[in-house]
Amino acid sequence: MAEERFPWQPLGSRVVIRPVEQESRTPSGLIIPETAKEKPQVGIVVAVGDDESIKVRVGDRVLFPKYSGNEVKVNGVEYLILDANDLLAYDAETRATLPEPKPARKGRRKA
Repeated sequence: MAEERFPWQPLGSRVVIRPVEQESRTPSGLIIPETAKEKPQVGIVVAVGDDESIKVRVGDRVLFPKYSGNEVKVNGVEYLILDANDLLAYDAETRATLPEPKPARKGRRKA
């Protein structure tokens, strides 16, 4: 899958999540209708605010409360914007496979 890029930068301690929809079929092969599906509680972080206390990073798979955050639709894709403190957990196995983020460069401006 190509790297997903969210066009907006969240502010403060907010994170943007792309909810992961549950499967349409059960393991036994039954098809679950749209009306019977539960609201997703797992998602992928696609953007992180500028607060240094945020412990998740882009690409992390996270668990969040069922009815939290604000739903937005950008370029036909549904996202959820919520406060990083509302996140319940992140998938430690997924985090181990992600590359470490590069530190921000603090170069001097040349006159």
